[in-house]
Amino acid sequence: MNPIQNRRILLVDDMPTIHEDFRKILLPPSAAKSALDAAKAALFDDEVKSVEVPFELDSAYQGEEGLAKVQASLGAGRPYAMAFVDMRMPPGWDGVETIEHLWRVDPRLQVVICTAYSDTSWEEVLTRLDARDRLLILKKPFDNIEVRQLASALTAKWESTQQAGLQIDQLEAAVEERTVKLVHANEALQAEMSERLRRESQLVQSEKLASIGQLAAGVAHEINNPIGFVCSNFGAMQGYFDNLMQLLGAYERAAAQLNSPATTSGLARLREDLQLDYLKEDMPGLMRESREGIERVRAIVQDLREFSQVDSAQEWRLANLHQGINSTLNIVASEVRQMADIVKTYGQIPEIECLASQINQVVMNLVVNAAHAMGSERGCITVSTGTEDDHVWIEVADTGCGIAAQHLSRIFDPFFTTKPVGKGTGLGLSLSYGIVQRHHGRIEVQSRVGEGTTFRIVLPVRQPSH
Repeated sequence: MNPIQNRRILLVDDMPTIHEDFRKILLPPSAAKSALDAAKAALFDDEVKSVEVPFELDSAYQGEEGLAKVQASLGAGRPYAMAFVDMRMPPGWDGVETIEHLWRVDPRLQVVICTAYSDTSWEEVLTRLDARDRLLILKKPFDNIEVRQLASALTAKWESTQQAGLQIDQLEAAVEERTVKLVHANEALQAEMSERLRRESQLVQSEKLASIGQLAAGVAHEINNPIGFVCSNFGAMQGYFDNLMQLLGAYERAAAQLNSPATTSGLARLREDLQLDYLKEDMPGLMRESREGIERVRAIVQDLREFSQVDSAQEWRLANLHQGINSTLNIVASEVRQMADIVKTYGQIPEIECLASQINQVVMNLVVNAAHAMGSERGCITVSTGTEDDHVWIEVADTGCGIAAQHLSRIFDPFFTTKPVGKGTGLGLSLSYGIVQRHHGRIEVQSRVGEGTTFRIVLPVRQPSH
């Protein structure tokens, strides 16, 4: 850093002879000779001797004139380092008033008060000016060496003060720059940590879902086999039962034509003991309910297969969203039906390119959350679909308790939950957000406390290149 040099001095005194004395003291002829010697040494490659920088002295004969010169020097970017100010300068300002004006425009100015009178004490001057660190006093008549020493010391002090101020400014700028970098680095680190936590949570949950999906697919496969032959056997049994009913009808008609009273009464007692009439009425109903039960089990197994999509869990393919939503709603029906009615309002939407099992998981999370948001009264959950340009959307709207405004910005953060301890992990919405992001879509939420919440998922029909 280049040192700051300023040897500019202002003399404010109403006596011209004082100005001449100061010029003889501060601007001796040797200064010009020294400058000439330095130039000569530089020209002829001689050793350069240390040359003291000469003073620059400007004169003002009244306080007002001195103020004008200080203002002009500041405007030109060449401020004075110090000023010698006479104490008495009639008819204008005295020395103290002059210094007050000078310091208002340039508080850095070092000042020496020159006085030959004792009518104003040093304590009074300091009380009025209140600036001991920038003010000295010089008694008239003054000594030449004392004047030069004051000039040298105070200009050097001004230079040191400015140098220190510049270094402080540079240090503050460096600290501020470093602070900004640290803040940005901290924000980036926090974002990276949050993203890593979200990804780790999503990976753990994905692994759990994959395991559950594999288990569901295995169970579905194992159930499907017995269900298959039970259905087949039941179809055969239905045919056998129909045949037996035909044979029983024939026996009843033949019994009516028997001429043996004993045989006829025995058949009547047996018919009554076996409750044959009740069996004929009840058996068709039992067969029908059994068939419906078997078909229901088969539908649940199919829903499990559709929901899990294990064989294609990592394969992007075209999928029917309505089919996946229906399977998901069937899976969660037992958990939801006691708290809310489900209303489906589907629009016309195309098949979309997606990971179907993951979209099913998002729908499940939203529907289960909607059910948990219901209060003491039974509510309603509406699942809607539609198109938006080259995107499709899914909405899950509930009439539950709603989400407080201060929580809306955090609901997708990992582990954030408003549920009681032990009632929620805070991962469902975070994972749903990650899945939607992976599908290059977006998830939006609108909520009013006491009225309900609507989640809207928007997904592209076709994915960009993977």
